[in-house]
Amino acid sequence: MPHTPSDQPVRVLVTGATGYIGSRLVPALLEAGHDVRVLTRSRDKLAERSWIDRVDVVEGDATRRRDLDTALDGIEVAYYLLHSMDGGGDFEERDRELARQFGLAAQAAGVRRIVYLSGLHPDQNAKGGLSSHLASRVEVGDLLMASGVPTVVLQAAIILGSGSASFEMLRHLTHNLPVMLTPKWVENRIQPIAIRDVLHYLVGAATMPGDPNRTFDIGGPEVLTYRDMIRRFAALNGWRPRPIVSVPVLTPRLASMWVSVVTPVPAGIAKPLVGSLVHEVVTQENDIDDVIGPPPGGALTYDEAVRSALGDTPRDDRGRPEPGTVDPAQLTAADPDWAGR
Repeated sequence: MPHTPSDQPVRVLVTGATGYIGSRLVPALLEAGHDVRVLTRSRDKLAERSWIDRVDVVEGDATRRRDLDTALDGIEVAYYLLHSMDGGGDFEERDRELARQFGLAAQAAGVRRIVYLSGLHPDQNAKGGLSSHLASRVEVGDLLMASGVPTVVLQAAIILGSGSASFEMLRHLTHNLPVMLTPKWVENRIQPIAIRDVLHYLVGAATMPGDPNRTFDIGGPEVLTYRDMIRRFAALNGWRPRPIVSVPVLTPRLASMWVSVVTPVPAGIAKPLVGSLVHEVVTQENDIDDVIGPPPGGALTYDEAVRSALGDTPRDDRGRPEPGTVDPAQLTAADPDWAGR
């Protein structure tokens, strides 16, 4: 039997609240009864969110220690949803320094727990090593766990949800290319997970019993290849089958350029996504379900997650679409608050 998380409300900070994950996590935390603060560089970016009047907004830059100290004051659980996924140079050092500063500030503020969403990955000693962006995500988790603040690192592969960069890449590749010449990694095994289930684990991590300081793999119930996902995506939409031919000449760099041309995902985001697809990403353990339990009714299958995403238009309490949540063209590599996969 899983250890039941406490239902006692806690004071939480969400960084990256304008990003794909953060913007969905905030209302989920509010629904769970938690007291939520968000750190953002501009309150104006959140002005039209339905939940804006229910959270404490701190305007500041996560790269400045003074702003971090203000945002973390009185916080029990801090969600770290920041990374430099912008295609720019020296991103490893930028991510490294950002994580170090955040860990130091969280420790000084007496934060009880950090929760970080990272990427599912194979053994780091596997042949060829990890892609640079995935290796950086792993390093950030290691730095946070070494900060002195107990840190829960949730590791996910492709997240299936409308607006997720990975999902929009899959959607538009399948829609725009009736016949595909694809890289070899189209045959790699992947364990995707629905955004609904990611949020379940993220919210549960706030009140997880004990003081865990470790990684937890999270994934859906199916292991598929990217080829499988394309074919099933087409079938779910009623499109004719997509012939797929894998070729060895498409390097991650060329493939990311190709993706940025045929999908709305910017090249700066497509490059690390494609780079991560060269790995097989399958969960190695399922310990999280022993601690906080699986999602109600069980994790969604691939088909269920896709159907949910295709019909998913996040709406405010008046039934109006949430601004900026369903237009993939609004994904921008220039915004360091962006935190999707």
